[in-house]
Amino acid sequence: MNIKTFLILCFFIPVLFFQDNPVKAQSLRTIENTAFTNGESLTFRVYYHSAITGKVTAGEAKLEVKKRTVTKNGRETYHVVGTGQSKGAFNFFFKVDDKFETFIDQKALIPWYFTRRTREGGYKKDDEVTFHQFHGLAVSRNAVKKIPENTQDIMSVFYYARTLDITGVKPGESFPLSFFLDDSLYTSKIVFLGRDLIKTELGTINCLKFKPMVLKGEVFNEPYPMELWITDDMNRLPVLVKSAVIVGSVKMELIGYEGLKNPFTSRVSNGGKPSSASKK
Repeated sequence: MNIKTFLILCFFIPVLFFQDNPVKAQSLRTIENTAFTNGESLTFRVYYHSAITGKVTAGEAKLEVKKRTVTKNGRETYHVVGTGQSKGAFNFFFKVDDKFETFIDQKALIPWYFTRRTREGGYKKDDEVTFHQFHGLAVSRNAVKKIPENTQDIMSVFYYARTLDITGVKPGESFPLSFFLDDSLYTSKIVFLGRDLIKTELGTINCLKFKPMVLKGEVFNEPYPMELWITDDMNRLPVLVKSAVIVGSVKMELIGYEGLKNPFTSRVSNGGKPSSASKK
């Protein structure tokens, strides 16, 4: 037995013990979700722009809350699937085929199980994480990590953020959002920039504008390269994301939606043009 195997067993033994002793388990919070529900589906078009290439449609992404509720650990969950694929000429120099899934507790809005299948150019990454939320542990394919209460994954944190009450938040104010990814816990700071009126393929939309902090590295060379617009209504839909990368910029725009929990009241008009988006 190597030291890694020994350490993993040292973590697993208490997990199994605690499962038989619920008195020692942590209690879960209750979050009021007014933003989304089963059956919501959002479709995005991704653009890449640089001085050399001009504007190129790079791909399409989709976020879907499955209609059917799934039970995990005796709790009802939202089954959420996120996919992203590159399109057209972009496949020749950077092919993308990603799939992420998470099962989010309907009352606490925290994940119980997360999987990812990432294919981006020559990079491949597969993982699955089981969250033992009652006992503060995350178990992936490669490690067992201690985690704080109400730890999110990279997808569930987005849906949780949509439920936050930001009434009274002033431009320049910020709030932290933490998530577990690649066996590490990250914290991103989201800065509120104010209200904005933007034109998209879906029409003119009243939005709340934010600037989220990202990790500096091979893609981003500054901590705040991104701007995010979400609908100024109860749905809190991500409408547009603009991001500067080392070469050029990327834009992701909402082009289709269905199954919304609330009326799309922030949508002012479609500019008199027919929209290809679904409005169910």
